[in-house]
This record gives sequence, C-alpha cells and structure tokens, in this order.
Amino acid sequence: MKAPQQVWESISNVFLNFKDSWSFVFEFLVVLIVVYFVFRTLKENNAGKLIFVYIFLILCMGVVTLFFGEKFGAAQYFLFIMLLSLFFMLLFSVEIKRLIWKGAHAQASGKETISKSKSGAAVIRADECINAIVKAVQSLSKNNIGALIVLSNGNLPKEIVESGVGLNSKISNQLIEGIFIPKAPLHDGAMIIYGDKIQAAGCFLPLTQKDFPKDYGTRHRAGIGVTEVADVSSIIVSEETGIVSIVRRGEITRYIDSESLKKFLREYYWKEFNAEGKKA
Repeated sequence: MKAPQQVWESISNVFLNFKDSWSFVFEFLVVLIVVYFVFRTLKENNAGKLIFVYIFLILCMGVVTLFFGEKFGAAQYFLFIMLLSLFFMLLFSVEIKRLIWKGAHAQASGKETISKSKSGAAVIRADECINAIVKAVQSLSKNNIGALIVLSNGNLPKEIVESGVGLNSKISNQLIEGIFIPKAPLHDGAMIIYGDKIQAAGCFLPLTQKDFPKDYGTRHRAGIGVTEVADVSSIIVSEETGIVSIVRRGEITRYIDSESLKKFLREYYWKEFNAEGKKA
C-alpha cells in the first residue's frame, strides 16, 4: 500500500502529464465520451441501479490504483474503464442499436419521411399488425374483457417471456381476442408482441410498487411495472370498465380511443421494423 505522500505525488504527476502529453489528453477525452455514452444509455433505459454500480466500480478501481497500484498507471486504469463500459453496453446492445439507427435515419431523411424509407412489404405488414391489434382491443373493450399486451423490443428479461407459453404466431385480431376470452387458459397473463409476431401469452409480469388509485387492479399494476424494469410499452383493457390505457416508462395514459391507439402503434412499428420487415 502506498503512503499518503506517494498518493499525492501520483495525483500531481497525472496533472503534470496532462499538460505535457497529447496522447494522455486524447485518451482522457475518449474515456470521458465513452463514460458519458454509457451513463446516458443507462439513464434513458431506467437502469438507475446499474448507474450506481457503474460509477461505484470506476471509483473503487480509482482508489485501488492510487493506493495499491505499484505498476498500475493511468493507461491501465483507462483500459479498465473501457472494458467495463463495453460490458455495460453489451447489456443494452438492442437499445444502442435502435438509438444509432434512429439518429442516422433522422439525419438522412427527417421524421416526415420515416415511412418512405421502409420497403413496401414492411409497411404493409406493419399496417396489418396495427389494424389487427386495434380491432382486437376495440372488441375487448366493447365487451369488457380484460387484456394486457406488452410491445417488446427484444430486451424483456428471459424469465418474463418464459413464464408464459411461447407462440411465435402471426398477429391476428381473432387470436388476440381468443387468448383473452374469460376462462381461457392464458387470459389472466400478459401477451408479448415482438414486431409482427405474438411471441408469448400467459406471461407473469412484475407489479409496480408505486401508489396508484384503488381501481388500478393487478392487470394495471403489471402493465405499469413491466415498463419500469424494461424499455417496453403496454396496452391495458380494463375488465371492469372496458377503458383502454397505454403505458410508457411507468406513465399511464387512460381513455385511449382508436385513433390514439393507432398513432401509438405506428410509433412502435416505425422503430421496430427494418427494411426487411423484421425486428430492429
């Protein structure tokens, strides 16, 4: 372990090298940009606990470098941060891919030409999925049949998807309505939609721990809770009132009509479909 005087000399040398070494300045800036990018990715995906873990590990290694590192200098410390950042970026590879795609797409054509960049087949398939979901939700709402549909982007925890029955079926209003018919084997669980497929049904979701009105039952709390642990959205049909709600990032919006639901679904399919009509 280094003495306090040696630690102070190490810190002083870092700042002296900062003035004299352009390579050090370059490395420092690259690491700073990477750390910012990881921090931003974690924040945008509601991963607050991982942010604290990320910062804690960087600080711990910094302390180890200062007090115990005889042959462990700034270069090795920067390498550790880069490897740690790479690990966290791999955890959110789907979200990073979508963020890069959105940025490149916006620069190339702007928001008004998003649909034009898709192939005709993909647009048609997306419209078919949207119409089927809207028709099913309208029918379920009219008949006061409860439903919970999660619009996934591939980053749902494996445990949630595997808690139900895997389907990987083409989206149709008949299948959606059939799954949520009262007393049907899967009607109490959540349906997972991923792109143009019904990935699974009868899934169990984590419940939100926030305080909500008493008329928010288990279905509403589950629909909110899943958007708090993953970057997904959900559609909820109340069994008691037939009211349709949508949830994004833990925020629920109630009394959704068919046009608002179509707009909500279009935003999802614009993000999740690539030129071949597959999940992004």
